[in-house]
Amino acid sequence: MQRIVDISMAIENGVPSDPPGYEFEVSYIGHGDTVPMLQKRYDGLRGEDLIGGEAFALESVRLSTHNGTHVDAPWHYASTMADGTPSRTIDQMPLDWFFQPGVKLDFRAFDDGYIVQPNDIDRELERIGHTLRPLDIVVVNTSAGARFGTAAYPQSGCGMGRAATLHLASKGVRVVGTDAWSWDAPFKYVAERYHRDRDPSIIWEGHKAGRDVEYCQIEKLRHLDQLPPSGFRIACFPVKIHAASAGWTRAVAIFDEPANQKGQS
Repeated sequence: MQRIVDISMAIENGVPSDPPGYEFEVSYIGHGDTVPMLQKRYDGLRGEDLIGGEAFALESVRLSTHNGTHVDAPWHYASTMADGTPSRTIDQMPLDWFFQPGVKLDFRAFDDGYIVQPNDIDRELERIGHTLRPLDIVVVNTSAGARFGTAAYPQSGCGMGRAATLHLASKGVRVVGTDAWSWDAPFKYVAERYHRDRDPSIIWEGHKAGRDVEYCQIEKLRHLDQLPPSGFRIACFPVKIHAASAGWTRAVAIFDEPANQKGQS
């Protein structure tokens, strides 16, 4: 029996998923509100001629490509790669990257703001008995996942720094993801370190690793606690937006389970 787990967030008004200044809005237009639209197309059409007096439902959405569960492209990290070539945008990324075996790293025990190191990754891979293969999609389950929908969410969870990101990339990993607001540590903790050390290299250090090795990252994943450590596939094709730094995705995890177990999609 195949089970599909939705690991994407819903675009829903009133559910905190971004810090102040990054909010989005969905406007709902009802079936009766759109009757005048049809009347402009069909001369003489009366509202009562339509079934139930209804036309159609319609929504208007105001959001950025980095609201919701989305895939960041190298163009988001920098305009050029370290060798000077232009960074690729989301519509230029190879689609085979986005349907591959998945691996989950459980880092929920790490403190908020902790910067994951390469040896943390290696210990977790040893614990779950997995050897990374090229194009594995690695997702990180942080403490932020349990706080989604609360004001604390954007400042929760550990971050994946430059060394950890390059460590994964050195294994051939090209797509990674997190259930936190950002692949990097939350702003609050990075700002504290910057205020103390005045080292600008720590700002978006995980993101900026994408200048050296091209990779994509998924942010604001959901329900990673429902996934096994490995043995599943992830489909996370990004929406094709011309020349964009990111594209939204309906990411799902797909895996087989015994026929006597019932899963929920």
